Amino acid sequence: MDVTMPQLGETVTEGTITRWFKQVGESVDLDEPLFEVSTDKVDSEVPAPAGGVITEILVAEGDTVAVGVRLAVIGGAQAPASQPPDAAPAAVAPIPVPTAPVPAAPVPAAPVPTAVAAVAIPVPLAPTPAPTPAVPTPVAGTAPANTAVPLVSGVVASPLVRGLISEYGLDGASIVGTGLGGRITRNDVLAVARMRGAGAPASVPGAPASAASAPQLSSSGTQNPEPQNPERASVATSGGDLVVPFDNIRRRTAEHMVRSKATSAHVYTSIEVDFERIERVRRAAGAAFKAEEGFSLTYLPFVCRALSDVLHDYPNVNASVDGDSLVVHREVHLGIAVDLDFHGLVAPVVRAVDGKRLRLIAREIRDLAARAKTKQLRPDEVMGGTFTITNMGPFGTAMTLPIINQPQVAILATDGVHKKPVVVLGPDGDDTIAIHHMGVLALAWDHRAFDGAYAGSFLHDIKTVLETHDWNSELN
Repeated sequence: MDVTMPQLGETVTEGTITRWFKQVGESVDLDEPLFEVSTDKVDSEVPAPAGGVITEILVAEGDTVAVGVRLAVIGGAQAPASQPPDAAPAAVAPIPVPTAPVPAAPVPAAPVPTAVAAVAIPVPLAPTPAPTPAVPTPVAGTAPANTAVPLVSGVVASPLVRGLISEYGLDGASIVGTGLGGRITRNDVLAVARMRGAGAPASVPGAPASAASAPQLSSSGTQNPEPQNPERASVATSGGDLVVPFDNIRRRTAEHMVRSKATSAHVYTSIEVDFERIERVRRAAGAAFKAEEGFSLTYLPFVCRALSDVLHDYPNVNASVDGDSLVVHREVHLGIAVDLDFHGLVAPVVRAVDGKRLRLIAREIRDLAARAKTKQLRPDEVMGGTFTITNMGPFGTAMTLPIINQPQVAILATDGVHKKPVVVLGPDGDDTIAIHHMGVLALAWDHRAFDGAYAGSFLHDIKTVLETHDWNSELN
């Protein structure tokens, strides 16, 4: 059975193999962790899709490949160890280095199959460098991991790793490879770059432009006329500075966030909510809830419960953009952004949250968050979200302006709940000052999907549910 790169999120196009738990010739059971993959959405341990013996490993640790690419093969019985990825059937044999000078006349190149991502191709010797073919600039939103890059002669590494070696201005021959067959992995390059204090990647002639400098497409698919961004200014460093290359999650997160800002017409609307009644329920039932469930009752499940009640009245909020169309979802699949110990974010999905009671929502959020932090999420648990909540409340923030999780059209930020003096209606019907627990809900929304009145009314109805619902009866 083939093992392929899973899609860990709708916008994920590639992943980096960070660790193989099994090697060729070793046995693996169904659902036993087989490898660890890193994407811009999640670092996750991926279980084996079947039991058997690992007969081939086609992608080395540190290599980045597209979703759907074959990573390994699981056989039903003990099999001899396979060759490393450089000799895999789908790979191209290394081009021999000629010992005699190559004629100056151009020689037609043989067709190269598409599966060359993990092939080391030494550069043929030539008396004078041949003209380098123009490399097409990738369109923003495409994955440049396997795009052709200037090769480093004699380096056993994938094109992605060769590109990193060139970008950081390193000598590939001096890097010790820790991958299969002595291959140089991405982590090997970054380790050397950190040790030598290499600065930001240098501009490489002929290398593909980054997503930030590539031409952007309009919603109709035509190229925008804006000129490319100028080259990045170099940063002055001193002896005490630490240069930390961006890892895969940081780079991919940046690409998706920039793409989201360029794609959606972002607008922000916020509303202040009185959480006093919810706080009283939490105080009264908090101890019993923790004894029964094993964790504390926070404000987040209340917001999720209120949101699920309101979304059906505002269907365009629970929607996604597909080209020039708005796809309105019938069910509410709620993504909850989870911090991975300050090393990235992932948004596991609470399925069909509409119709679920408060206690069940709290359990599912707790379970998904715990497994996200221990890299135990399944691929399907980070896909299919129709709306996302990001919760900064535990840090006491005042108001967060989030970026929409594409292709969704809105994301809600919940911030800290604080005691504040507010004007309330007194027992005699007059206004009076009281101290209540207050918090802000901030909605980032796509102006293509709806307008300001729609967004404001949506937030107003969430506020009404939070402030007036009989939470005590539901919790008990």
